[in-house]
Amino acid sequence: QVQLVESGGGLVQAGGSLRLSCAASGRTFSRYFLGWFRQAPGKDREFVAAIYWSTSRTTYDASVKGRFIIFRDNVKNTVYLQMNSLKFEDTAVYYCAASPRGLEVMDQDYWGQGTQVTVSS
Repeated sequence: QVQLVESGGGLVQAGGSLRLSCAASGRTFSRYFLGWFRQAPGKDREFVAAIYWSTSRTTYDASVKGRFIIFRDNVKNTVYLQMNSLKFEDTAVYYCAASPRGLEVMDQDYWGQGTQVTVSS
């Protein structure tokens, strides 16, 4: 049974930092994209960042590029999202997801339960 378990969300002031974690289990993810998506109230779920497990190649949405960093720990089978210089508009529920196909929301085979990130202005 595949599980993606997120942690690390919380309340932070604008300009601050948070690190999200996604512990993956239940299968081999060597040919998968492990990604982060977010959904703000009243908005669609959107792509944030992803890493291709076997090569560690990363991709970012333009809105977070230069502020967020995605990386993985092979030993712990965990993907992290380091979020720096947080803005009020980064407030959302953040989801970890996995897909062998691509980075669209509809491409994802597995989802975590989500973790709330709230940035106060």
